[in-house]
Amino acid sequence: MKKIIYALLLLLLLTPAPAGAAQDEPRREVLLKTDKGDILLALYNETPRHRDNFIRLVKSGYYNGVLFHRVISNFMIQCGDSTTRHATPGTEVGAYSPDYTVPAEIVYPKFFHRRGVLAAARESDDVNPERASSSSQFYIVYGHRFTEDGLDQLQARLDKTTNGKIVLAPETREIYKTLGGTPHLDGQYTVFGEVLSGMDVIKEIQSVETDAKDRPLEDVRIVEATVVK
Repeated sequence: MKKIIYALLLLLLLTPAPAGAAQDEPRREVLLKTDKGDILLALYNETPRHRDNFIRLVKSGYYNGVLFHRVISNFMIQCGDSTTRHATPGTEVGAYSPDYTVPAEIVYPKFFHRRGVLAAARESDDVNPERASSSSQFYIVYGHRFTEDGLDQLQARLDKTTNGKIVLAPETREIYKTLGGTPHLDGQYTVFGEVLSGMDVIKEIQSVETDAKDRPLEDVRIVEATVVK
């Protein structure tokens, strides 16, 4: 009898957890302390490679002192080039990230480019057909609100760029009309988290004055990034 019980226990230990088990775990959270205020991020369990890579970089201090080097009003704010810590005013920045990529984890339509999501930057399709993500560079979506006609035009654009694979569902369209975002990126970049608090900070950062290459004229940086949960 004891042998049977032991065998059952061993079987339970060796049986893989259900696919949704990791997704049900509490989300990890990261706090970005910036020149403009605090941004609290939650990382999705459904994108574990991106989650774990981001946490590792945060714990290593990689993002401390790094600039938001690319900022476009009504679109997004981008960060992750560690060489920007000591970049002089007016110099071209944003080309560096550690020498590896993260395999794409595009979970569409569950995660899409609504306002406030965290996504990974990457090289373009012509040199990166697998859509692997940059090792360190990320962006936070601000975007803008769309009309029904605007979304129809955008869907036509998506039909061409994705060969009809990405379709904006009615509930997704409603969010783009009421909350806003950047739907032209849907299904093509890995969305791996979202802003829990600090959208006022992101609004302020994305409205700063920039140069011709979208670098803020006044440096805006992450003072410190920490894993808080």
